[in-house]
Amino acid sequence: MSQPHTLRHPYEYNPSYKKRVAYFSMEFAIHPALKIYSGGLGFLAGSHMRSAYDTKQNLFGIGILWKYGYYDQTRNSDNTMNVLFAEKFYNFLEDPGIIVPVYVNKHQIYVKAYYLRPEVFGTVPMYLLTTDIAENDHLAQTITHKLYDNNTYTRIAQSIVLGIGGAKVVDALGGADIYHMNEGHALPLAFHLYTQFNRDVEEVKNRVRFTTHTPEKAGNEEHPIQMLDNMGFFSSIPLEEVRKITMVEEEMFSHTLVGLRLSRRANGVSQLHGEVSRDMWADQQGVCPIIAITNAQNKKYWADGILDKSLAEGDDARLFDRKMHLKKRLLNYVGDQTGKIFDPEVLTIVWARRFAEYKRPDLIKRDIMRFNRLISNKDRPVQIIWAGKPYPLDANAVSVFNHLVTSNRKVKNCAVLVGYELALSALLKKGADIWLNTPRRPREASGTSGMTAAMNGAINFSISDGWVIEFARHGENAFVIPTTDPTQPIDQQDNEDFYSMMYILENEILPTYYNKPDRWKQLVKNSMLDVYPMFDSDRMVDEYYSKLYI
Repeated sequence: MSQPHTLRHPYEYNPSYKKRVAYFSMEFAIHPALKIYSGGLGFLAGSHMRSAYDTKQNLFGIGILWKYGYYDQTRNSDNTMNVLFAEKFYNFLEDPGIIVPVYVNKHQIYVKAYYLRPEVFGTVPMYLLTTDIAENDHLAQTITHKLYDNNTYTRIAQSIVLGIGGAKVVDALGGADIYHMNEGHALPLAFHLYTQFNRDVEEVKNRVRFTTHTPEKAGNEEHPIQMLDNMGFFSSIPLEEVRKITMVEEEMFSHTLVGLRLSRRANGVSQLHGEVSRDMWADQQGVCPIIAITNAQNKKYWADGILDKSLAEGDDARLFDRKMHLKKRLLNYVGDQTGKIFDPEVLTIVWARRFAEYKRPDLIKRDIMRFNRLISNKDRPVQIIWAGKPYPLDANAVSVFNHLVTSNRKVKNCAVLVGYELALSALLKKGADIWLNTPRRPREASGTSGMTAAMNGAINFSISDGWVIEFARHGENAFVIPTTDPTQPIDQQDNEDFYSMMYILENEILPTYYNKPDRWKQLVKNSMLDVYPMFDSDRMVDEYYSKLYI
């Protein structure tokens, strides 16, 4: 099957973390050079790999080496968004000689693993899978070309490669005590383990843990069970046996629900999301306990070192000089990409994350007359920057992005950036004054971008959802938009949230920034102090061992 390869960590394990864990994720945001991620799920997984390394855990990552990544976000000639799929090459990955067979749609294909050494980016050992090798025909090679391919059959094949192919790579590495699925993409691994452990479903549950990120049933992946069976999703298990162990009687097969049934324990990614998830699946039989482990991000990677040191030493002058330097760096980039010259003395608001309808990137423009008054105010001016990558075939999200581009084309103090990946994300967080977050509650499971913004002196201005509930103290370390009734019609929710947001912006944020600079500086310092250590991923990965892997 494969040549022997020794899995090695460059350290002795911390005694608290000796249990061997294989962490499966469809995407990892590790470093700008490794473009195998799309958004928040990958950012979270990347911080997990870094903090597991920093805290000396016996954990390793299993992911996919996407030949064309997610996509490169570029511009058309009119500055609207364009989608580019460019082949990626990585000379820092090594070939450990691991190739495993997997059946997809009744055809045997081969999955090859490439090895990312811990010292390259400061992560635990990682194995990235590809089918783009000479041993496969062209169709099989394309399975690992595009992250979240829009073809349903390809998406299922990707899950089989990650779950079954990844599990076989783990077998080649000597196995694991725990198999942790970051979302339901790797679910086929549970069926591989079922065959491996003599069809003992309790032993499968003993080995599997599951993290769910989606706070509503409609957002959880489902496919016809017959289609999955034909594709080989269930390994070699007869369909009637699959129905028995998964308790699925209907024709649509919910990946999340079955993940919850075949795990010993699962977790939501904020305290609120844990509650929402328990309520969401409360009427389903066989669901494992769902706890809450709030997401976090790796401060060592994300926080600007000079900002952090200045805060620790109480050197306010250096702290705010550095913040201004970082802000100017961001504004120079805005000028480079858009031709717009922003003023570093002006309050700069950033909305940057994955473009999706429920995240409401254009909420601030809901009342265009009021928005125009805001951006044309000379006494208390503002600058607004948007950035984010819609799913390339989400016509609505792409349309919103392009409308922001075209409607702000001649507006001097509003800019829309392309290329929202790790590097631009860091630049925006370090340069922003206000980090704006406007999802419809309770649809934001966690929303970790605000954590790294706070680490870099940006003030969170957010709907009370996800992690923000656990962090924010309105007017002291953040500004919180009051909760609306989520059972109201969407238009009414959006109206209420817009007017609450604008009231706070006009009557609290702008007067503080321009008229009370000492109070503003204290807000910045409070935010930076309060985000650590609770929202540093060192805390999070410790909780995964103590609360989930037990």
